[in-house]
Amino acid sequence: MSSKTASARPGHDRASLYDEITGKIIAELEAGRVPWVQPWGTAAAKAPLAMPKNAATGRQYSGVNVLILWGAVIEHSFPTQSWLTFRQALSLGGNVRKGEHGTTVVYADRFVPDDEKRRARETGEEAAAIPFLKRFTVFNAAQCENLPADVAAVAPPPLPGLIEPRVEALIRATGIDFRIGGNRAFYAPGPDFVMVPPPQAYFEPINWHRTALHELGHASGHPSRLGRDLTGSLGTKKYAFEELVAEMNAAFCCASLGIVPTVRHADYIGSWLEVLREDNRAVVRAASLASKAADWILGFLPETESAATRPTAQEAA
Repeated sequence: MSSKTASARPGHDRASLYDEITGKIIAELEAGRVPWVQPWGTAAAKAPLAMPKNAATGRQYSGVNVLILWGAVIEHSFPTQSWLTFRQALSLGGNVRKGEHGTTVVYADRFVPDDEKRRARETGEEAAAIPFLKRFTVFNAAQCENLPADVAAVAPPPLPGLIEPRVEALIRATGIDFRIGGNRAFYAPGPDFVMVPPPQAYFEPINWHRTALHELGHASGHPSRLGRDLTGSLGTKKYAFEELVAEMNAAFCCASLGIVPTVRHADYIGSWLEVLREDNRAVVRAASLASKAADWILGFLPETESAATRPTAQEAA
């Protein structure tokens, strides 16, 4: 069992990593399972509802790594959302149990080749960085032994009565023009406002809050905020991609706030599959943008709540 990180190799290996990740997500969607909405309320889910985190640093994983690690928790019935590299387990005085198999996650970064640096120096132009993915292996805390007792400690879930007021306070804190009324939920990019029907229009009050987080996800893409492309009209691939971002954002926000994620727009699964089959990088990009949207929204929580959960640049894939 090796503790070494596999370094990125150009060309084919990088493409195969995208293919591997995309293939898994496509297989889940084709089977009728939505990877960012796992069955937390069923017997298959032994781990608490939460974002996956690194047990050594306390930081949350982000982007497509959330989908990968949530999937592994469900597949193997792990009881915790805490993860470690082989070396981190050793550094904490523990070890990965013999025979355990790790889960591959990815790290996205950019590098500038030497010849590009030379060209930039000679021409006075800015050097172009090349994006790459690196894969590395992590192990669930339940696959380790002799770790300190507090390493995989689970934070208690928020009291149910506190969840909804927190979401409502969060909506106000974002400063987004948020309107209640009508009979459908939507975000209007031009005039820049969110419209959500009144809570009594929803079978369960918490569905109103899930819907609000989905629409706030769209609003986070406004040019004055995160600046995503919101020009896609209904039925286009651009529109399907933005819905993918908003859905994942809502799942990440919900899990962070103690709300069980649900699929807001299951009727888009066909169009998501079309986008993913056409572009093997789409799901990685969508998950990355969704993490940025969730970070932006959750950044309006009181500082004591939000600061400890933001991933470092190195941990964000």
